[in-house]
Amino acid sequence: MANEADQSRTKARLLDLFAEVSRTVEPHTLGPLTAEAVEVVGGRHGALYLVDLEQQDLIPVGDDSSGEKLSIDGSIAGRAFRSAEQLAVAQDDGSTRLWIPLIEGAERIGVIGATQDTLTDEHRATYADLAHLVASLVVSKSQIGDSLNVVRRTRDVDLAAELRWSLLPPLTAASPDVSIAAILEPAYQIAGDAFDYAVNPGIAHIAVFDAVGHGLEASRLANLAVGSYRHSRRRGLDLAATYQEMDHVVAAQFGESRFVTAQFAQLDVACGRLRWLDAGHPKPLRLRNGAVSQLDGDVCLPVGLASMGPDKGATHTADTCEASLEPGDGVLFFSDGVTEARSPTGELFGVDRLGEFLVRAASAGEALPETVRRLARAVLAHQQDHLQDDASIVLMNWHPDNRC
Repeated sequence: MANEADQSRTKARLLDLFAEVSRTVEPHTLGPLTAEAVEVVGGRHGALYLVDLEQQDLIPVGDDSSGEKLSIDGSIAGRAFRSAEQLAVAQDDGSTRLWIPLIEGAERIGVIGATQDTLTDEHRATYADLAHLVASLVVSKSQIGDSLNVVRRTRDVDLAAELRWSLLPPLTAASPDVSIAAILEPAYQIAGDAFDYAVNPGIAHIAVFDAVGHGLEASRLANLAVGSYRHSRRRGLDLAATYQEMDHVVAAQFGESRFVTAQFAQLDVACGRLRWLDAGHPKPLRLRNGAVSQLDGDVCLPVGLASMGPDKGATHTADTCEASLEPGDGVLFFSDGVTEARSPTGELFGVDRLGEFLVRAASAGEALPETVRRLARAVLAHQQDHLQDDASIVLMNWHPDNRC
């Protein structure tokens, strides 16, 4: 009973601390605020780390005893980030260094480090509550200042990539019926590739885009495609009408020499009915019971080209595809920058290698965001970290409680 009372008092002090500062705290002060909160719990050496854009390292925010970035694939802190579980490490002085993952919704955004002379289950529970408070502040305060965004950059972001990141939704989302994880590479020079999604009542929407060209013009073209997609989706248009609207606006704004390949998908989260429209993108892959297969269907012209034929300006028929998912199925949407990635010897990454990667990750019970993160690292490694083309990856898993 005493421990429960102590824990309740500690949580109340944490809530008071964050309630006092949450409205006016500045983004760059979240590191020191986290350290102060760790002391409230009874710990010391509190440190806040955020994941960098490439999801390779954890970067310290504000004052930290080491001031060094930590490798996600080569540190205990990184393992806590990857597993989304608290990890404790015994120190030489008898204390324990605890690493607590920062997760906002389903998005992994970093870790907190704290040292406890004595670590109890009550401490762990309180640190989990603290991590939730800090994660919420990191996300909200990133919208009103640049310091947290700058911390996450280990090198300069070019202007095309700046446009891209400013338009993206969170890299991870989850609901009771569906989970989504995505990533783009190269993070600091991404231009023409993009993705979008929305989890609305009864329907999960996913879209991937690959604008022709490179640099700023490709980024502008992709931004127009994403904006058109959202405009149609929020007006309740079906897939064919969404395609036609986007085709007309891309052609009108960029002319006949520019286009965007794309896929738009809608999942009925009650029944698992997946409908999609393919405008020149690689075929999606379905992962079911440890096996991968391509989802076949008709392919439309890339958006921006259908309106530019002999009957310029006409409305063109857009064929949609359909498949039935089973509970637990995953579907991977991706751009050709993934499968067409070439090694220095000219070997393509390929669909087979991609499917084998998904099967291994699923058999290991790996979480979606970690599968996507490691897949992006594998594609980069295949090209010795030098992509010839943008690469986008969106992985969706359907996991309903009931099926109609």
